Amino acid sequence: MRTEGGWPASTTNTGGYDQRVQQVTRPASESESDVLALWGAVSKTVDLDGPVHYLDFGGPADGPRVVLVHGLGGSHVNWSLLGPLLAERARVLAIDLPGFGRTPPQGRPMTVHANANLLDRFVREVAGAPAILVGNSMGGMISIMESAANPDTVAGVILVDPVLPRAAGAAPDRLVATAFFLYAVPGLGELYLARRRAKFPAEVLVRQTLELCCVDPSRVPADVIAASVALVQERSRHQGLDGAFLRTARSVLRLLARPTPYWEMMSSLRVPVYLFHGEQDRLVPVQAARIAAGRYPRWTFATFPDAGHVPQLEVPDAMAKLLLEWFAGAGQPAVAAASRPPRLLRS
Repeated sequence: MRTEGGWPASTTNTGGYDQRVQQVTRPASESESDVLALWGAVSKTVDLDGPVHYLDFGGPADGPRVVLVHGLGGSHVNWSLLGPLLAERARVLAIDLPGFGRTPPQGRPMTVHANANLLDRFVREVAGAPAILVGNSMGGMISIMESAANPDTVAGVILVDPVLPRAAGAAPDRLVATAFFLYAVPGLGELYLARRRAKFPAEVLVRQTLELCCVDPSRVPADVIAASVALVQERSRHQGLDGAFLRTARSVLRLLARPTPYWEMMSSLRVPVYLFHGEQDRLVPVQAARIAAGRYPRWTFATFPDAGHVPQLEVPDAMAKLLLEWFAGAGQPAVAAASRPPRLLRS
């Protein structure tokens, strides 16, 4: 079953952890099914005031619940390499936020605060609370917001090159600064995205994104690139996604323009936190991560010298190794809490 426009159809939540999700309402193509099988994942949707798509990577039934949260412009595909590695030890889900991946905007507000609210519902009603949140870029910001606002739903937070306040003296990357300036200006951002999409085929758009986010895009496997291209092509058939992207991007910029409340959210976290950062990140310079790690010495902090903004795609094995070691060490309280029978929590 699928909607007329090709988005996953909404499914009915009947309540309870055994019945709350209906599996795979959008039929997968043969090639997509092969890719999902390669990743050990199943495509699912759930109705949370509109369809929300996610990948279920499986994992041991008694393992800790882990929810992967992508960044601005990202999707479930960003977790296709790390998800299977974590699923050896944990129960892993990767959500597509509204307006991204295969989750349509569906008239929902497109802000980081609205996304944090939706993540809260996803954890409570789908994953089970409390869960360990793993957020990349904007997904890291949203994970921080959720943990600060609803600590009962979060057992631990793993930040992967999260959006952070700008480090004083750190020169912004020219290409990144130009792009976000365009995003910030109403009308100009819409024109920029429309012209870029009209000028370049999906393969070029994906390559450009990887060149910006990765130190060495050739390390990203062909199946991940193919899945990214197919998703860009699929999304190009739907209206309103540029607007959803820009509204979300502008909400990120507004939060960073006055960073004090964001720092206060980070200061309020009482769960174990692991901060990862690529030392060659062009979007969020590593200096910002070092400042955060210095402000919060209880956090575990690790950097990858040869990675950029998406180490989960560039060095997934090294990242998984450190994460699983953290599960057995500083993150053990988070693992214990996220492994207990889930609590049915109301928003």
